[in-house]
Amino acid sequence: MNITLAARFSFLMVLFLMAAFFAGCETAPPVNWDSRVGIYTYDQAVKDFGPPDRQAKLTDGQTVAKWIVRPYNNGANYNVGMGYYGNAGYGAGQKFGPGYPDNALQLTFGTDGKLTAWSRNNY
Repeated sequence: MNITLAARFSFLMVLFLMAAFFAGCETAPPVNWDSRVGIYTYDQAVKDFGPPDRQAKLTDGQTVAKWIVRPYNNGANYNVGMGYYGNAGYGAGQKFGPGYPDNALQLTFGTDGKLTAWSRNNY
């Protein structure tokens, strides 16, 4: 059986693209926040996530900071329109989809700047 150069190249290209696709699909493991309590600092959190979206200083000196880690999406927008040349036309739009809520990471830091508590909220 004689395989042409183009067929070999196509086969190798498909294998390469599949390997690249599967190599790029790996996701990072979730963070174990319990193991970071007492170690992780406010400065590290700002380096990792940027400035917090909300922050408050408590009377006991602790800092509570909240980062929105997945912005709200209220569903997909799909618009349909049709018309014709003349004096009339028609258009319609429909918004649907459940969307998903904000996913916020709230970290509490002690007076020494180290993580004392954490929570993840959906709203």
